[in-house]
Amino acid sequence: MNLTLLVLAAGMGSRYGGLKQLDQVGPGGETIIDYSVYDAIEAGFNKVVFIIRKEIEKEMNDLLFTKYSKKIKIEYVFQELDNVPEGIDIPKDRVKPWGTGHAVLMAQKIIHEPFVVINADDFYGKGAFRLVADYIRSQHNNLSGKYCMAGYLLKNTLSKNGTVSRGVCQVNEKNELIDITERTKIGWEDHKIVANSDNGKIFFHGNEYVSMNFWGFTPDVFPELESEFRKFIRNNYDNPKAEYYIPSIVSHQIEANNATVKVIPAHSQWFGVTYKEDKPVVIEKIKELTKAGEYPQKLWDK
Repeated sequence: MNLTLLVLAAGMGSRYGGLKQLDQVGPGGETIIDYSVYDAIEAGFNKVVFIIRKEIEKEMNDLLFTKYSKKIKIEYVFQELDNVPEGIDIPKDRVKPWGTGHAVLMAQKIIHEPFVVINADDFYGKGAFRLVADYIRSQHNNLSGKYCMAGYLLKNTLSKNGTVSRGVCQVNEKNELIDITERTKIGWEDHKIVANSDNGKIFFHGNEYVSMNFWGFTPDVFPELESEFRKFIRNNYDNPKAEYYIPSIVSHQIEANNATVKVIPAHSQWFGVTYKEDKPVVIEKIKELTKAGEYPQKLWDK
């Protein structure tokens, strides 16, 4: 079975203060993307598609795509403000693209097989790639509407350097996703995990599953993504900061009984670089994994 990795690498890195996609964190100068692609190849993926911006095309080519192309098929497409389905009128006050749902939609014309979506700046761990790939393969040809998601425990995905946003999940007895709620400003307060909302504080015990944007989809998601995106633009035409997130289309598909989403517990260690201060922690954790034999000193020397 062909399986594609879709990497969302068009982010601006506003909180981080730079291009997280290209920051070097490994002992051989590797980026986090390097580790994700390496893990995907080991898990049996056949192709990697990147969503990028035109302004970073040369850097991505020079630093990443050239070396990957020796190991796996590479393609990329642009997420830009004017890259929208035909017939959509772009609001005049809009200055940037519409978020992760819009980013995935950019790959509609080049992905025709099951695929996995990840963020470029999140380290998911090789076990997560293997588990998700194995689940998709286990469904054989009965794949339409059979989505999945790597679920991480909330307490293991927080930053000591500021608050984060997380999609907090509810699952049923079959470990299928029932609902996902985007919570913002989640962090530690007096040894408790708290989200500060407009309606007050929301407390968590920490063992809730959260989405770290590690999704497994089949190509039938694309028509739904486009249909919902058109509705989103109509409903948010006068809101220049509105974002079209992946969980919104997933929730819609679940509610309409068009899809199920298996939540696969991810036992691998997740870490990321939301803030500049997170970088030393990431460097140290990758150093530990390398020392333990999880990865070679230089990923792409083989």
